[in-house]
Amino acid sequence: MTAPSHSSGPVPPRGTEPQEGPLTEGMAALANLGWQFLLTMGLATIALGVVALVWPGATLRVVGVLFGVYLLATGVFQLAAAFGTHVPRHLRVLHFITGAASILLGLICFRGTLESIFLLALWIGFSWLLRGTLETVAAASDEAMPARGWHVAFGIIGTMAGIVMIIMPFPSIATLTLVVGVMAIVLGLTEVVRAIRTRVEIGHLAPGTATQRRPLFHARAHPQH
Repeated sequence: MTAPSHSSGPVPPRGTEPQEGPLTEGMAALANLGWQFLLTMGLATIALGVVALVWPGATLRVVGVLFGVYLLATGVFQLAAAFGTHVPRHLRVLHFITGAASILLGLICFRGTLESIFLLALWIGFSWLLRGTLETVAAASDEAMPARGWHVAFGIIGTMAGIVMIIMPFPSIATLTLVVGVMAIVLGLTEVVRAIRTRVEIGHLAPGTATQRRPLFHARAHPQH
């Protein structure tokens, strides 16, 4: 006698069925949000760059106001930290002086456009000067630093840029605005291209994910005894 066969055809092994569940849908939604976010940020960056190039004066006025707000907020936090219980006594005086100076400079920024632009240029200039000097000294004193020559070169360039910004604040800040506008447009175009490429790759992958999945092993019918 022969035993009846219960397998009428090839039976796929366990674990080879395509998993098209909530996880796959969530990944697809996340990918769509990613390229849409890149596209939005790219277009916004291009718009800011165009505004900076077309209306540099208005851009500087807005940046000056934002700089004043930043100084006021920094001063308030510094004063609050000066009266905090977690701050050591020898640092309270430093927090109080820096907070009061930041509030004073912030109020000066709101007096007029020239004052805010002048203070912004000095702030950037002294920051570049300090950073460039420290980088140059650190690279010159450490012979084992990787890419030591590049650090020295960038430090010298930063120091010179800071000196120029301090000596000629208004022409320098105007030139910096144009440079930032061009860089913003280039960066925005890069983000838009990345978003488009991401969208195209998602479109190529989505139709083929379900059809390309095949079981690694094909089950065969058991021979009858």
